[in-house]
Amino acid sequence: MAENGAMGAMLFTGGPVWTGEGRAEALAVRDGRIVAVGDARSARDALDGIAFEHVDLGGRMLMPGFHDAHVHPVSGALERLRCDLSHLHDRAAYLRTVGEYAKAEPGREWITGGGWSMSAFPGGLPRREDLDAVASGRPVFLPNRDHHSAWVSTAALERAGIDAGTPDPANGRIERDPDGRPTGVLHEAAMDLVTPLLPEDTDEDYDRALMEAQRYLFSLGITGWQDAIVGAYAGSRDQLGTYLRADAAGRLRARVAGALWWERDRGGEQIADLERRRALAAGAARFRAGIVKIMQDGVAENFTAAMIDPYVGKGFCGTSNVDPSRLREHVAALDRAGFAVHFHAIGDRAVRECLDAVQASANARRHHIAHLHVVHPDDVPRFGALGVTANIQALWATHHEQNDTLCVPFFGPERAAHQYPFGAIARTGGRLAAGSDWPVSTPDPWPAIHVAVNRTEPEGSAESAWPTSQTPMLPEQALTLTQALTAYTAGSAYVSHLDAEIGTLTPGKAADLVVLDRDPFEPGTTLHDVRADLVFIDGEAVHDHGSTIGAARPATPGSAARAG
Repeated sequence: MAENGAMGAMLFTGGPVWTGEGRAEALAVRDGRIVAVGDARSARDALDGIAFEHVDLGGRMLMPGFHDAHVHPVSGALERLRCDLSHLHDRAAYLRTVGEYAKAEPGREWITGGGWSMSAFPGGLPRREDLDAVASGRPVFLPNRDHHSAWVSTAALERAGIDAGTPDPANGRIERDPDGRPTGVLHEAAMDLVTPLLPEDTDEDYDRALMEAQRYLFSLGITGWQDAIVGAYAGSRDQLGTYLRADAAGRLRARVAGALWWERDRGGEQIADLERRRALAAGAARFRAGIVKIMQDGVAENFTAAMIDPYVGKGFCGTSNVDPSRLREHVAALDRAGFAVHFHAIGDRAVRECLDAVQASANARRHHIAHLHVVHPDDVPRFGALGVTANIQALWATHHEQNDTLCVPFFGPERAAHQYPFGAIARTGGRLAAGSDWPVSTPDPWPAIHVAVNRTEPEGSAESAWPTSQTPMLPEQALTLTQALTAYTAGSAYVSHLDAEIGTLTPGKAADLVVLDRDPFEPGTTLHDVRADLVFIDGEAVHDHGSTIGAARPATPGSAARAG
């Protein structure tokens, strides 16, 4: 690295350069910006007369940094730092880990963390008695991977006063035995019966979590993201101050867009509050807050996703969190206030309600709809027609156990054919962005890219043991590798209003770069195994997976030092 860090100069040659718009053979960086992309001679000429470092790609591919368009980094890192179940996949492992954590942290009043999978339990529902047995009577609150349900112990239920006589709250449900006694699972707003009792996280907890999240995401080649909920939700603190503190101190290196949380129990009067919150971020260097997150429904696994027709055998259609007529009013008002809207929509009715709300508004503010588990075919071409971006979490678009057992039987065969129609949205002119929804699922882009291209589970994952995991889910909805990479770079930069700075390797843009450990376009490449070797922000290395980049000497003008 040149002596001046981000103010130095670098020349990348010796491997393919995927620009987002094509391929080149070299790229030059000066003062943290891309100054040339093309052949090796022209890229070197752009650095004529100045000291630069030569990075020999050695056949590896250079590409834009990934931008995760839907992620919850602070909550993801908090789980990593607490009772983390996200890397485990079965009941026995969960209980062993909770028991070990309880013994290791005897001073903690509550056991918190999370990340369990519904597919590990019959019907997707764990029991409070299991937690009671391993936690020695302590209160336990563990959200599942999608954070739409929580597994709680008897002590937690008792502290919250939840018993057979407790009514289900609006937009929530308490799982119960036939006699009405709570079983230990709380869905959606029912979690809020417990969350006010949890030990309050401190500013220091959140500051530490953001830095751990940034370190971890950098190691995966993710150089920026859109935080999908910036606000107090399901017991979490508001992260706005966390980002602003990190930015002011120069600790926030990633480029971040925050989606400010729309409170479901309030109406249009909260827009003035959102404008004030946006103004607080106006002077930040690396953080902006011009997007609003509206969660229009829940998830299919607990039947809170809003469907056009009833779930098979259930007699109900899920929940619209915001009345559709009010949603249209709110989106129009947010448009007028200059906000883009980041919608959560799982069910086909929720997707339609969000598209209807955008159609009724006067402006196009780069609105985007995340998740899109089921989309009615009539609504697929509306993404392109309305300029609404499909914010996809591609990792979920497979025959994995949770989907095949907890969702598909209740969709029925016709609706099951409408799942995750990414290819159709692209073919009808819709723009794609991509994200992970970490901690719901891994933030590593490459397993998700594998699924986007193959519509099968990555081999070697826990889910790949499911009998149909290698049968492509609706293979006509697969994307090309170029489409998937573009969604995770330029598409995501677009919905975060950062496309003038990042997303493609274009002269003048920031040198937010990733050197992969191989060329993923090579035939036979196992996509889910691709890794980031080197990651740069503004031309300065923020992740180095064992190469010698940091040890290279500054080059003299017209010469070059090599890095492995």
